[in-house]
Amino acid sequence: MTDVDHAVARRRLPVITGILVLIALAILVSLGTWQLQRLHWKQGLLADIAARQAAAPVPLADIEAMAASGGDIEYRKVTATGRYINNKERHFFATWHGQTGFYIYTPLELADGRILFVNRGFVPYENKEPEMRMQGQLTDQQTVTGLARAKLAGKPSWLVPDNDVAKNIFYWKDLDVMAESVGLEKARVIPFFVDADSTPNPAGLPIGGVTQVDLPNDHLQYALTWYGLAAVLVVVVAISWFRKPGKAPRQ
Repeated sequence: MTDVDHAVARRRLPVITGILVLIALAILVSLGTWQLQRLHWKQGLLADIAARQAAAPVPLADIEAMAASGGDIEYRKVTATGRYINNKERHFFATWHGQTGFYIYTPLELADGRILFVNRGFVPYENKEPEMRMQGQLTDQQTVTGLARAKLAGKPSWLVPDNDVAKNIFYWKDLDVMAESVGLEKARVIPFFVDADSTPNPAGLPIGGVTQVDLPNDHLQYALTWYGLAAVLVVVVAISWFRKPGKAPRQ
């Protein structure tokens, strides 16, 4: 390579570096802006959920109509009346305030014969079996108020264990299997759950009002991180490009 070629390569290098810096800067700024958009979306979602939880309960039929039309029923307050089928309850493994136990999902038979699975609340591990909490096994007609929860389309993650139907221990809320495992026809089962509110049960079990809205909102932190990296890149490049070279030492 001749001296001319070397000179051309040296002139071309800053141009390529500048292009790469601009690309990296654009990516960092775009990521920061995207996180701000996600922040606004998450804030709106949390506000919507809070409004739903604070609203007056609506009849079960209203939530059914919304679900049938493809509407979002999550966390909408609802009321339903029927009789619990206590001998067909299903147990979902859970923790509540640091204590290990189960959420009790009990079929509520409505006046028309259809079934609504109700998460009646939490019981400690040692109270899993119904005979350990007989006072809470309500037998008369009951009116339950709670939050509608959508049916899961499938297992949430491969990290979640498979449900142990034989031992009546569910690690994810598979409504179809819950119903099938106790001999309930799928056609009779309403295709969503209801989490009962905190109305006390006899002898205190199950403990209602266990719905947890777990939606992390770290988007502002992420946005500041990406914008911060973009700022650091600008400062580093500015120092590199505008720093004056030192004088060569005298011989």
